[in-house]
Amino acid sequence: MNLVGKKILVTGAGGFIGSHLVENLVKYGANVKALVKYNANNNWGWLEESEIKNDIEVITGDIRDPFLCNKITKDTNVIFHLAALISIPYSYIAPESYLETNIKGTLNICQAALDNNCEKIIVTSTSEVYGTAQYVPINENHPLQPQSPYSATKIAADSLAMSYYNSFNLPLVIARPFNTYGPRQSARAVIPTIISQIASGMNEIKVGDLSPTRDFNYVEDTCRGFIHLAESDKTIGEIINIGSNYEISISDTFNLIKDIMKSDVKFVIDKTRIRPDKSEVRRLWCDNTKIYNLTGFKPKYSINEGLTKTIEWFLNKDNLNKYKVGLYNV
Repeated sequence: MNLVGKKILVTGAGGFIGSHLVENLVKYGANVKALVKYNANNNWGWLEESEIKNDIEVITGDIRDPFLCNKITKDTNVIFHLAALISIPYSYIAPESYLETNIKGTLNICQAALDNNCEKIIVTSTSEVYGTAQYVPINENHPLQPQSPYSATKIAADSLAMSYYNSFNLPLVIARPFNTYGPRQSARAVIPTIISQIASGMNEIKVGDLSPTRDFNYVEDTCRGFIHLAESDKTIGEIINIGSNYEISISDTFNLIKDIMKSDVKFVIDKTRIRPDKSEVRRLWCDNTKIYNLTGFKPKYSINEGLTKTIEWFLNKDNLNKYKVGLYNV
């Protein structure tokens, strides 16, 4: 399937990855409808200041409403379903919200896609469903471990989506991106937390546990991975990792950012940023063999290149001023 000229719906379009994906799809030549969460101010999230906002149709709504989902998926070829609640700390205190959005929202989108005969739906998972690695690198056969209410709802949403493929032949693929970073990411995440605090001139950086390892992926690579999964006919009915096959500790990432920013800043452990012990995912390292074999996708950006571009974005004062630097918001 070639996405050029296709009518595409992106849910979660005002968010971090969603806004970048919308921009990539428009530049690619697709006709994009962007769903952002309804709010009284009609704010479009990160699409507000996007250079392509006049080239898309923006819809405000909520995926928890099945009637809305049915309406917006009519006359749609492909759906990229990214809308979700994603903060792990917030899932500890508001788990029912995650059930309603992540599970019921996915149900609504899948049912609407089925009812309206959509050609393909890409459902977004997360590497958090794997929990702490039992072996590395992690392929798609790795056991699933619900180490937070967030990951539990994503495991359920993935299973529900796959049931629609098995039961009704809904043409879908589950995209399982590992830790995506880049411009616009929430300051809850470790990379923007570190960069934004250094960029604002702080002498001490508040961080959580620095010992876990992650497979970080620059957002442009994640978006390219999504597009590859959508265009390939070999991906229907599959669960597929998107990652770099490169493991790095949070501590080494911190030091790499310091080096790029030429900073001698020190870190201070903030206990409010540390997960409960059994909930912390200690190790994530992606096996990206499957996506390469099925689609030919390979990431373009090294960790150094991606961090450099992310830092450049945060050093722009207009961008940095959008963040409440130093304030930890779950």
